[in-house]
Amino acid sequence: MTSLPIIARAEGFTARTAFFKDREVTTYGDLLARSASVASGLLADRADLEEERIAFLLPTGPDYAATQWGIWRAGGIAVPINGGAAVPEIEHVLITAGVKRVIVTGDRLSVLGDLPQRLALDVIGYETLEGAGSLPTIAPSRRAMILFTSGTTNKPKGVVSTHASIEAQITALVEAWAWGKDDTIPLFLPMHHLHGILNILCCGLWSGAAIEPYDKFDADAICARVGAGAYSLFMAVPTIYVRLLKWLKAPENAAVREDVIVGFRGMRLMVSGSAALPASIHTEWANLTGQKLLERYGMTEIGMALSNPYGGDRRPGMVGLPMPRTDVQLVDDTGAVVAGEGAVGEIWIKGPAVFREYWNNPKATAESFEDDWFKTGDIGTLEDGYYRIMGRSSVDIIKSGGYKLSALEIEAALLEHPD
Repeated sequence: MTSLPIIARAEGFTARTAFFKDREVTTYGDLLARSASVASGLLADRADLEEERIAFLLPTGPDYAATQWGIWRAGGIAVPINGGAAVPEIEHVLITAGVKRVIVTGDRLSVLGDLPQRLALDVIGYETLEGAGSLPTIAPSRRAMILFTSGTTNKPKGVVSTHASIEAQITALVEAWAWGKDDTIPLFLPMHHLHGILNILCCGLWSGAAIEPYDKFDADAICARVGAGAYSLFMAVPTIYVRLLKWLKAPENAAVREDVIVGFRGMRLMVSGSAALPASIHTEWANLTGQKLLERYGMTEIGMALSNPYGGDRRPGMVGLPMPRTDVQLVDDTGAVVAGEGAVGEIWIKGPAVFREYWNNPKATAESFEDDWFKTGDIGTLEDGYYRIMGRSSVDIIKSGGYKLSALEIEAALLEHPD
C-alpha cells in the first residue's frame, strides 16, 4: 500500500507532538493509529469507499484530524460540517453532496436537529469507529474534500479538491511561509473553512509542527499562552486582531499586558486573512508588538494565491505577490489581459492548487473557467509591483466616470474618519 503524502510525512514524525492541550499530548504516531482505525471502521467489509462523501462534525483537535485522515485513507471524500450553521444550511450541504453517513461526537449530535430522521442518515459515533483491516491505495487525482462557499450571492456551492490540489496548496504555503517541525501554533478558527483546515491544520501536520486546539477564540486563554511563549506562529482574521487590541488596552489586563506583547513580538510570523485588514489596524499592531502582519489572498477554490513575502516588505492593504507555482493575471471587461503599474481587472488564477469542480454543478464549473484559468470574480490592481484587492466584481465595484471605485475602500475611509 502506498500512503497518501500527508500520511507518509507523518510516518517520519511518529514520536513528535501533533496536538497539545493542557497536559494532554497526541503524537503523530497516535494520529496514524487512530486514523487507520477510523478508516477500517468506515470500510467495514469494503475494499475502498470509492469517493463516498462522509460528513463529520467534531471538536477542533486530534479527533477531527484523525477523522479527516481516516476518511481519506479509506478512499472517501471528507465533508466538514459547520457546527454553527442553522439546520437548513446543514441540510443544503448534506443533500448537495449526497451524504449518507455522518460522523459525530455525542456533544455535537443536537446540531443536526431532525436531519438524521428526515434524510435517513447513518449517524456514526466517532468512538465506535474501530478496525485493523488493509487500506486502499489512493491516487493523487482522486477527490478528497468538499468545502462549501460562503454563498454571498447564491446558495453555497460544493468546492471539490483532489489530494493533488490539496498537496499543492499545502506545499506552496509551507515553502512561502517557511513552516517547520519546530513550529507551534494555536488553532481557533472555524473548521469548515479553508483558513483553519488548510492554512493551519494541514500545513502544521505536513510539517511535523505542534498545534494547540481551541473550539473557539478565547482571548483570555490564548493571551495567557502567548504570554507564556507557547507559539511561534499565529494566524487569525482581522476581527480577532481588533479584539486582541481591545484586550491589550483593557485596564483589567494591565498586569500581564507586557508579557503578552513580548509573546507576540517573539513569534516568527503572524498572518491576517479571510477579510480585508484595515491599514490602521496593521499599523497599530506593528507599533504595539513590532509585528508586521502578513496579509494574503485566497479562496476556497484556489487555496492561497497571493501573499506578502515572509522575508520581504509587508505592505498594509496589499496582498503581495503570487504564491509558488501559481500563475496570476488581470483581465479587463473586454476579456483582454492587462498588466503593468495601475492595471485593474478580474483576478484569474492557474496552477496545481486550483480546485477540480463544483460538486454536481457542471454549469457553474464551466462558467468559472476559461481554458485552465479560474475566474475568481474579484477585482484587483497592481501598485508598485504588489497586488491589491478592490472587491467582488458583483457587489463591491462602483463604476463612475470611466473609473472603477472600490466600495470596500470607501467603507474603510468612512470607518476611519474621525467624524
